[in-house]
Amino acid sequence: MIHDLELLDKLSVFPPIVFDGEVFRATRRSLDALTTSTSGGRWAPKNSVAALYTSCETAGALAELVFHWSQYTPLPTKPAAVHRIRLTTKKTLRFLRTDLTELGVNWDLYSEASFARTQEIGAAVAFLECDGLIAPSARWDCENLVLFTDNHGVANDLEVLATEEVDWVAWAREHKLLPESDQPGR
Repeated sequence: MIHDLELLDKLSVFPPIVFDGEVFRATRRSLDALTTSTSGGRWAPKNSVAALYTSCETAGALAELVFHWSQYTPLPTKPAAVHRIRLTTKKTLRFLRTDLTELGVNWDLYSEASFARTQEIGAAVAFLECDGLIAPSARWDCENLVLFTDNHGVANDLEVLATEEVDWVAWAREHKLLPESDQPGR
């Protein structure tokens, strides 16, 4: 992938940080909590870089899962798994909303599945050999941490601490994240 040199210059100004803490990931029950995605997402183009999408809050992880699973017909009704993961990064870029708009992200479309610019940014961050990025969640008032596992490379800096089964439909109803017409049993 060829990267926009202007974007690389802008990203190189951000001071990398170390993240050492806990993050959360919501998945189907049968999925290994540390399985990365190469199928594309907000911060990684399809088949470009292995990414582990996490949130800094449990609710943020669940809100992401609700958004994606609510697009299925019929809606999945099996419980989800919420994983608490200890994670340490060495070279991560943190973006605020203002940073993202200055990097060309249209904030009015941020919550939609419009990923072209954010994928360019994520791919460029990975190209700069950063092991992750932290950015505002599009689904909850918190931050998400995306780990670029090919650049992370240290397995003992990543550990699943706990896994809890969650009725994601009940959680989504409680937080009014499912339209009435999309709720199972209605």
